[in-house]
Amino acid sequence: MLLRLLRILWVITRYRLDTLIPAERLPWVLRTLLRLSPLRLVPIGERNRGERLRLALESLGPIFVKFGQVLSTRRDLLPEDIADELKRLQDQVPPFPGHEARVVVEEELGLAVTEAFARFDPEPLASASIAQVHGARLHGGEEVVVKIIRPGIERVMRQDMALLYRFARLLALVPEARRLRPVEVVRDYEVTLFDELDLHKEAANTSQLKRNFKDSAHLYVPGIHWELTRQRVMVQERIYGIPVADVAALRAQGTDLRKLAERGVEIFFTQVFRDNFFHADMHPGNIFVSRQHPHDPQYIGIDCGIVGSLTREDQDYLARNLLAFFHQDYYEVAALHIESGWVGENTRANEFAAAIRTVCEPILEKPLKDISFGQVLLGLFQTARRFDMEVQPQLVLLQKTLLNIEGLGRQLYPELDLWQTAKPYLERWMEERAGVKGLWASLKRQAPELSHRLPELPTLAHQVLLQAELEKRQRRRQGEALGGIRRQLEHQGRRGRRLRLGLVLLALALAWQPLAEWAGGQPWPALAAAALGLALLAWH
Repeated sequence: MLLRLLRILWVITRYRLDTLIPAERLPWVLRTLLRLSPLRLVPIGERNRGERLRLALESLGPIFVKFGQVLSTRRDLLPEDIADELKRLQDQVPPFPGHEARVVVEEELGLAVTEAFARFDPEPLASASIAQVHGARLHGGEEVVVKIIRPGIERVMRQDMALLYRFARLLALVPEARRLRPVEVVRDYEVTLFDELDLHKEAANTSQLKRNFKDSAHLYVPGIHWELTRQRVMVQERIYGIPVADVAALRAQGTDLRKLAERGVEIFFTQVFRDNFFHADMHPGNIFVSRQHPHDPQYIGIDCGIVGSLTREDQDYLARNLLAFFHQDYYEVAALHIESGWVGENTRANEFAAAIRTVCEPILEKPLKDISFGQVLLGLFQTARRFDMEVQPQLVLLQKTLLNIEGLGRQLYPELDLWQTAKPYLERWMEERAGVKGLWASLKRQAPELSHRLPELPTLAHQVLLQAELEKRQRRRQGEALGGIRRQLEHQGRRGRRLRLGLVLLALALAWQPLAEWAGGQPWPALAAAALGLALLAWH
């Protein structure tokens, strides 16, 4: 752990990442410490800031590379030179040697590479943070890609996760940061990240996504060769599309970029609401566009290692919130937050609604190029501090995916209005969910269970009535027992009062002689006060 922490500090020093901190925005104390830092003695070198940041993230391993991949899609939040460099993290991470890839394949398949494939390319097609992909051909002549997990990557990831947990626990000690639930967020991130190390899970996710979009004109998912897929090796159909980030190539073939951008939004909402199964790693390195039918473009999705799903309650909550935003019904948004427990139960809906209106009003009825959803989220979080709002870990993946969708939309068609594209879909989904169609679908879904339970209804009804009668008798016995206890306590109270009165009278009798002599020399007010005091003592 200590060695890993020292390495992180060394990488920060080597690439002078301190120069990326906007010192002018820091408090004067931190500005002073930054100016006096010994890091300033280390030369910056000839590399620009974007290249230094990219090389530092590559040196630190997959968790940091993933962070850079997410940042690379947010050109509205980053300077252009940094965004261009981070874009290379999507599929241009330095590869591991081809002979190591062959060793992993042979260990996993239990076959020589020549037995499994008619051809295996030693040079990778692409290299990412956790795995890399090699081209190959099966003996039947089909072109495929072979995805291989990096050797030794799990050990490094566990060290980094341990550091993240420590940082999250420290962050949780800060009252303002506690609402972000940092430990829970890191725990969810750990689960999704380590799921990527098991290619069996990715293959299963890919098959599910392919089934959900079977015969779809919007999204194509390449098939899996299960007989050659293992935990660290996955063999998949090879595709020949244009990377979605290569806008120049898309324009050159005459792709309808507006339709492409709108379909990206529709695919996302279809996955979240219709299928409740969404691709949660939708950075441009994992998305291609088919070369066929450029006027009716089709996406090609790969790398389904990270997927997400929501409960029915989360789906309803999210859809109602988004529709309330679209209709500018900020009171409904506030009420939904209070109802779901995201903010304190003592929060006043009208005050919270006014705060939300201040932040969110500017985003509606504007093209995407004028809207930064990331800035809106940041503004909402800052506003919600006054209302003790907490980040919900189960929605972190969804938030990240939506940010990726926004970044992708900016690259393809800056005029795309994300809200107007999504609004009709959500209205249609809510109508189907809550209307007659939704009721009929729910009845059909529950019909087998209802038909199975129907013959048992008389027995169940008898059991319910019997249980109700037993509970009624038990409540009556409990009432009688409580009444007996109450009467016993009252009797004991009366006995206690009689005992105290007797003791007072006995004490008066024994002390009568000296009291009579004392009373003879006292004025009447003193005697009256003494008598009142004795009376109160006896009554108590």
